[in-house]
Amino acid sequence: MSFQTIIYEVDGPIARVSLNRPKQLNAYSVQMRDDLYEVLGALKDDDSIRAVIFRGAGDKAFCAGADLTEFLSAPSPVIARQVRWERDVWGRFLNLDKPLIAALQGYVLGSGIEISLCCDIRIASEDARFGLPEVGLGIIPAAGGTQTLPRAIGPARAMDVLLSARWLDAKEALKYRLVNRVIPKSNLYLEAEVLAHRIAALDPALVKAAKKAVDRGMDLPLAAGLELETRLASGL
Repeated sequence: MSFQTIIYEVDGPIARVSLNRPKQLNAYSVQMRDDLYEVLGALKDDDSIRAVIFRGAGDKAFCAGADLTEFLSAPSPVIARQVRWERDVWGRFLNLDKPLIAALQGYVLGSGIEISLCCDIRIASEDARFGLPEVGLGIIPAAGGTQTLPRAIGPARAMDVLLSARWLDAKEALKYRLVNRVIPKSNLYLEAEVLAHRIAALDPALVKAAKKAVDRGMDLPLAAGLELETRLASGL
């Protein structure tokens, strides 16, 4: 499959999705939204894929946020609702039953954080810098950031990041539990590959059940979550 703004590769049980606008620091454009929507559909439909790595092309950024030359030129509300319905990228992300690994380097801003928060495991290089600058630009995050960030790091810390528009370095992101681990940049993609292959070697039914238990259980009271876990375990 060929796309204008994304490199999509499948190597056995591992898929790699590279945001590919390195000259624009992989800024999230309308075309990238459309390409990513198609890629996520391909990931869902391919049962041979057992783990997915998301990364940014070049060596300066995972994704430096939305391309403001496009996204600040707002369409009419009717068109915006239609596009949201036809290109619900975030809905597709959150409904994938395959484990998603984000390999984060350089700038991870705005839409970059929001994409990474749709992934299950986040590995960052030591040069990674995180931020949600939207409030400082007169807007608020509109791709899930106000919902996924508090779930990842807690509401108080999320408010700090959202309202101050300040950036976190990799060490602080680890302290905030925004990322799972921080490693030297030279090892970032190797670490992601090793982890992806380790997961891909497991029984896919077990991996899907474990992911489903965590993802759905987060939105349930504890008793209901435990019931879900028991039901999934019994089904296996």
